[in-house]
Amino acid sequence: MNVSLYLASVGKTGWPYVQFRGGPKAFVRVLDDHTIGWADFRGNLQYISTGNVTGDDRVAIIAVDYAHQRRLKLFGHARIVTADEDSELLNSLADNAYEAVVERAVVVSVEAYDWNCQQHITPRFTVEELQPVLASMRDQLSGLQAENARMREQLHGAAGG
Repeated sequence: MNVSLYLASVGKTGWPYVQFRGGPKAFVRVLDDHTIGWADFRGNLQYISTGNVTGDDRVAIIAVDYAHQRRLKLFGHARIVTADEDSELLNSLADNAYEAVVERAVVVSVEAYDWNCQQHITPRFTVEELQPVLASMRDQLSGLQAENARMREQLHGAAGG
C-alpha cells in the first residue's frame, strides 16, 4: 500500500505549516504501540518543519491511502533524530532499494488518532498497482488486434477471389 502524508507543525509565529511527505512503499514504520517514524530524505533544502519541531514538538498528520480511499488523522509529539544521535534507527528506517539521501529521521509519539471520513477521496493508483490490470487489458487488446487482422485478410481474400 502506498500512503502519502501531510505533516502539520507550528512555527514561532503561531502559524501552522503543512508539508507533504512521501517515499517508497511503507516508508512510515510503526516503532511500537504509540510511536511511528520515517526516514527524512534530502529534498528542496527547506527545513521549515524540522525547525518548527525543534521549537514546538506538536504535530498533526493526515495520512491518505488513495487507492483504498482511507484517511487517518494523527496527533502527537515529533522529534528529529540525526545519524550522530542514533544511526541504528536511521538505518532501520531507510530503504536500501530507494535512491535518496537520508538526512535524519522523524519520530512521532502518537497521542491520538481518528479514522477520517472516506467521502471525497479520489482513488489514485501507482503504476505498480495498475500493472496487473493493464497487463490483462494489453493481452486482450493484442488478441483483438490479431483477430481483426485475420478477419481483414479473410475479407480481402473473399473480395479478391
